[in-house]
Amino acid sequence: MTKSEARGLTPAESEEDSIAAYLQRNPEFFERHQAVLARLKLPHARGGAAISLVERQIEVLREKLAALEGKLGELVRTARANDAIADRLHRFTRRLLRAVPRAEAIARIEAGLREDFDAFHSALILIGEPLALPGQQFVRVVPGDDPNLKSFESLFASGKPRCGQARDSQREFLFGPEGLEMGSVALVPLGEKGSIGLLALGSVDRDRFHPGMSTEFLARMADLIADALTASAAA
Repeated sequence: MTKSEARGLTPAESEEDSIAAYLQRNPEFFERHQAVLARLKLPHARGGAAISLVERQIEVLREKLAALEGKLGELVRTARANDAIADRLHRFTRRLLRAVPRAEAIARIEAGLREDFDAFHSALILIGEPLALPGQQFVRVVPGDDPNLKSFESLFASGKPRCGQARDSQREFLFGPEGLEMGSVALVPLGEKGSIGLLALGSVDRDRFHPGMSTEFLARMADLIADALTASAAA
């Protein structure tokens, strides 16, 4: 008795098993025998006339593509919903900002950048009447006609955060002597066209802040800092 007979298979079923096993061991078979591939026919998935194996494969791929497009559409809808929620939360946070003394507001900003965002190299440049802020290396107040601000005119004019490289003179003005070690920076204007000043974040990593990165959250951070500074100035 053969193995096929022992398994209860008919000769035809046994032959099909052998063919299937052979094709699995030789997946390149149809590449060598394309004429055979072209002659193979399969019943249409929705009934009707038989179609070629290639047509059936195309049909299967189309079905998979339709399923993927459905999933992608769902992800896009979810992302848009999340963006809308983030916008509402941002507006809500701005409304909840409480007026506190400016020194305390600045201390909170510095602590938040360092503890929540690992921004260990940061500088807050405020435009106004110079004043002493004891114990603060993070912030500096400069007059509006400070010549160092001229190199940031295009940044202020755009009113949008900018990431990438900065000139040596800019880095030294922002971060002091250690500024020359900054491989990349994020510059964030504060207030309408930088009317309040700017926030600078630096990194020794040249790729940490690059021109292709999204600046949406930096812009939202700028709104919150500007609101906190404005509120504290009026307190």
